[in-house]
Amino acid sequence: MAIMAGDAEDRWWSGDVYEPYVGRWSRLVAREFLTWLDAPAGLDWLDAGCGTGALAEAVAERCAPKRLAAVDPSAGFIDFARRRLGGAGAELLRADARDLPFAAGGFDRVVSGLVLNFVPDQPRAVAEMARVARPGGEVALYVWDYAGGMELMRRFWDAAVALDPNARALDEGARFPVCRPGPLRGLFEGAGLDGVDTRAIDVPTAFRDFDEYWTPFLSGQAPAPGYCMSLGEEARAALRERLRASLPVRPDGGIHLTARAWAVRGRRG
Repeated sequence: MAIMAGDAEDRWWSGDVYEPYVGRWSRLVAREFLTWLDAPAGLDWLDAGCGTGALAEAVAERCAPKRLAAVDPSAGFIDFARRRLGGAGAELLRADARDLPFAAGGFDRVVSGLVLNFVPDQPRAVAEMARVARPGGEVALYVWDYAGGMELMRRFWDAAVALDPNARALDEGARFPVCRPGPLRGLFEGAGLDGVDTRAIDVPTAFRDFDEYWTPFLSGQAPAPGYCMSLGEEARAALRERLRASLPVRPDGGIHLTARAWAVRGRRG
């Protein structure tokens, strides 16, 4: 995924940095998401906000698309996705989910992964996705459950807020109320989509040790790492040690958490 717009702490620029943070887990969600959609082969697909190309790659590998297009506003992420999808024949364009560069009714499936909450005008983005879907086609997306089951981020923010109450304003669980079944359903129904359905997708997130969990937060890319690197060395060390003490570390040093995403789907009438 990639950020469509937003404050500095919400900007993503490097696929190489994104991968060890949440990219590897988003790939697991993409597979479960496509299993849920259970689409036949030979369809025309659009990935709106493709980021590093994880969802588009999963579509190419699992769904035998007739056409696969993907857009993202980040030049760096489009370049990363182009390398990833080099042999898949995908159309990759730099564009915003709020203004998709396609004619109405051009796709059988319009999907998006881990993007919607970062779009400033979410109803407009969903309306655009519905616009470019064919009658009878399906629009579907998923977002992280920041307020609950996306544990690697939830535990970070719980520790951060315990040490610094001002961090609550940056906590994605508080900032993104859309990342719940009710608001997602409301957005899809508001866009005129029929048969709207939601579900939770849980995937395991296993880290071999604390350092593998902690190091991605030092990248400065995305809200939680951005907050982490805004701290002074002493405050960052305090956050690191509070997290170390609070995480469920196994005897071998491993840390096994769960990442939950909420998915929603609807059909264009």
